[in-house]
Amino acid sequence: MATQLYYLPSTGDLQQMNRYNWSRLNHLQIGKYAEYFVKMEFALWGFDVYSSEVDDRGIDLVVRKDDITYYDVQVKSIRGYNYVFFPKDKFQPRHSLLAAVVILVEGEPPVLYLIPSEAWGEPNVLLADRRYEGKKSKPEWGLNISRKNMPLLEQYKFDRVVKNL
Repeated sequence: MATQLYYLPSTGDLQQMNRYNWSRLNHLQIGKYAEYFVKMEFALWGFDVYSSEVDDRGIDLVVRKDDITYYDVQVKSIRGYNYVFFPKDKFQPRHSLLAAVVILVEGEPPVLYLIPSEAWGEPNVLLADRRYEGKKSKPEWGLNISRKNMPLLEQYKFDRVVKNL
């Protein structure tokens, strides 16, 4: 586990703390951390990054590769292995739409995956197509993140995908 010393202004003391103690952050803090993390990773790859002022269309940021190539990015963060979903009314697969998924495992650094939305055109055990016909839930694209599915997810590691955009 990565630990660091942190200064506590209230006492003037240094305290040793696990840097990746995700459980100390609330839901909103986790979401903001993930968004900033994704922005910085795109910036490291030379993309221009634009934040969305309002998240009413399911777009958290827009990245620009060059003068003519733009991508809309929806960011999701999860703690550990879990299911994450994208409502179909806000996440309609197309060439210029990407899902950035940040997995936060307690005691470990964040791991970032970048999934082109068109990957859901061929659902499998990792990429789910949930229609919920005749049910209360709205249709969604899902991502079944489990230890068993990690080999399928590896192809979407951020560094592997971003260099091919």
